[in-house]
Amino acid sequence: MHSTKHNIQILHEDNHIIIVNKRAGDITQGDKTGDKPLSDVVKEYIKVKYNKPNNVYLGVVHRLDRPTSGVIIFAKTSKALERLNKMLREKTINKTYWAIVKNKPIKEQDTLVHFLKKNPKNNKSTAFKTETEGSKKAILHYKIIKELDSYFLLEIDLETGRHHQIRCQLANIGAYIKGDLKYGAKRSNKDGSIHLHARKIKFTHPVSKEMIVVTAPVPNDVIWDACV
Repeated sequence: MHSTKHNIQILHEDNHIIIVNKRAGDITQGDKTGDKPLSDVVKEYIKVKYNKPNNVYLGVVHRLDRPTSGVIIFAKTSKALERLNKMLREKTINKTYWAIVKNKPIKEQDTLVHFLKKNPKNNKSTAFKTETEGSKKAILHYKIIKELDSYFLLEIDLETGRHHQIRCQLANIGAYIKGDLKYGAKRSNKDGSIHLHARKIKFTHPVSKEMIVVTAPVPNDVIWDACV
C-alpha cells in the first residue's frame, strides 16, 4: 500500500490547538470512502514533530465539505476540544468565507434567511422560505467584495452552521458557486473542487484566552489569484 505524502499548511499551532488550511478534496475525518482524512495527516505530523511514541490525541472541532478549502481547527487536548465545542454551540467562533459565484446577486449585500432540509440519500440540502417539517433555520450575511471578468467574489459571514448552508442558500438566490454541480453550476472544476474557501477564523483561545485571528491563503489557481 502506498501512502501519499501530504504537505499540510499549518496556520497556527500551540499546546492546545492546531489550525490548518484544508485543501479542496481532503476529507476532514474518516468516512465511508476510506480515503485518508486530514485528521490522520495532522496526527502523523504531531507524532513526528514531537517524537510521540504513543497515540496522538486530536479532536475534530468542526468540518468543511470535501470540495471546500480553508481554515479548520483541531484540538490537541480534550480540555480544548470541550471548550471549543461549547464555543461553537454558543456561536462565539467567528468564521468568514469567500465564494466565487457566476451570477451577480441582485443586492450588493444582504442577509439570507432560509429553512434548510437535508436529504441524506443524495447528501444535499434544499432551501425553503418558510419552516417545513425537519428543516433548520439558516442565516448568513454576504457582500460582494470584488467583480472579476466573469465572476463575483462574495464575502460571507455565517450565523448558523447548517449542512451545505452557503452552497444551498447562494444557489437559492441564483448565485451558485463556481464548480458546484450539485447546486446548479454548469461545469465542474478540473480538480473536483468548488470555489468556496473558509478564509478567516476569529475566536478567543479556549485556554490562554488570547484573541486568535487566522487567515487562510486561497488555493493556487487563476481565479482565486485574481481575488487577492
